[in-house]
Amino acid sequence: MKNHFNIAIVGLGNIGSEVLRYLNKNKKNIERTTNSTFSINYLSARNLKKKRGSSISKKLWIKNPVDLVKKKNVDVIIELVGGAEGIAKKLVFGALKNKKHIITANKSLIFKYGNQLAQIAEKNSVNLLFEASVGGGIPIIKSIKESLVGNKIFHIYGILNGTTNFILTEIEKTKKSFKEILNKAQKLGYAEPDPKFDLNGDDVKSKISILSSLCFKTAILNKPFLTEGIENIDLEDINYAKRFDYKIKLLGISEIVNNQVKIRVHPCLIHKNSDLAKVNSVNNAIMVEGSPIGKIVYQGLGAGKGPTTSSVISDLNSILRNNLSNPFGFSYKSARKLKLFDFRKHTCKYYLRLSVEDKPGVLSKITSILSKSGISIQNFLQKPVNKMYSSLVIITHLAVEKRIQFALKMISKQKFVKEKIVMIRIRDDKKL
Repeated sequence: MKNHFNIAIVGLGNIGSEVLRYLNKNKKNIERTTNSTFSINYLSARNLKKKRGSSISKKLWIKNPVDLVKKKNVDVIIELVGGAEGIAKKLVFGALKNKKHIITANKSLIFKYGNQLAQIAEKNSVNLLFEASVGGGIPIIKSIKESLVGNKIFHIYGILNGTTNFILTEIEKTKKSFKEILNKAQKLGYAEPDPKFDLNGDDVKSKISILSSLCFKTAILNKPFLTEGIENIDLEDINYAKRFDYKIKLLGISEIVNNQVKIRVHPCLIHKNSDLAKVNSVNNAIMVEGSPIGKIVYQGLGAGKGPTTSSVISDLNSILRNNLSNPFGFSYKSARKLKLFDFRKHTCKYYLRLSVEDKPGVLSKITSILSKSGISIQNFLQKPVNKMYSSLVIITHLAVEKRIQFALKMISKQKFVKEKIVMIRIRDDKKL
């Protein structure tokens, strides 16, 4: 049993710098708790001279982090570079092949290459730990792998992106536009200069796929599945949702339906009194349903240097205690091979908002197309925007995804429709 570990940290941005600071400050306490000792032998980042709040010893600096994979005095590499390709990919693949433990917060890398990385880690009896890749400081991955191991989990869903949750919360709170709130999020550091990865749903896509694999004991589903973001949602939709006693949240959802994985990312209208509706700002919340546990809720900050550092340190403690576990909590060879649910068969209620010319015959044409598509209307609102245009808001009864998509395609072709139709799926209240 190993009782001393040599560590290398690659990536010294906000999180990497905080991890380094924490390890230096709490070294004795960590060693006493884990009954092992450790030393930080190497550090690497793009720029040695960058101001990080504390000095970096040149003796520890290594210019090319990929060289670490063959260093004999490296046992653990903490990868905090990010991205699915480039340095991060070369470093993690190389380290595992050379029998070094990996700790990473890199959800993109795990989503794209997790299946291959898991096989290498298992073959070489080393850890690939990625608690920080999902949920910030929420210990969701370790909980699924360890605490819930005796459960049959069939449903996981929740708010998995703090940036979009902050934007939706602030639009409702301040009554300002999407663009104004996005600018605010960027100034506060909640959104990246290029926020596309958050806004288009790709960030949540990686996270829900990782969680789905853990819960259902499958390979990571990195095939295309329904992924929609919040780019088309604005104050108008949030106000209309409120009139119908709903709130809008971007959700990642995965469940087992007829022995198939039904996984998707998209905005949802959820009832204002539901658990998730009360989760605001940059907070995340993850719901897990299974047997015999029933429903369990995890909630906390989903990002930031503090929560992410907490998860990285938790993974490091596992290694220092000589705990060896399969990356996804099960042998990759035993992974279930489940097909993806055909989302065209999905059934729910739908919210539709249309900007149309205010003239006779428009409403009858829209209702006619919906009726021919097998879709009935539960609620309807019409609000004049000016003398020429009106906003039409429709809440449907239960409808099939394939039929709603066909109807929207037909309605969009009508000359009286002036803007892209906003469609948001309504989440079944009973599932919240």
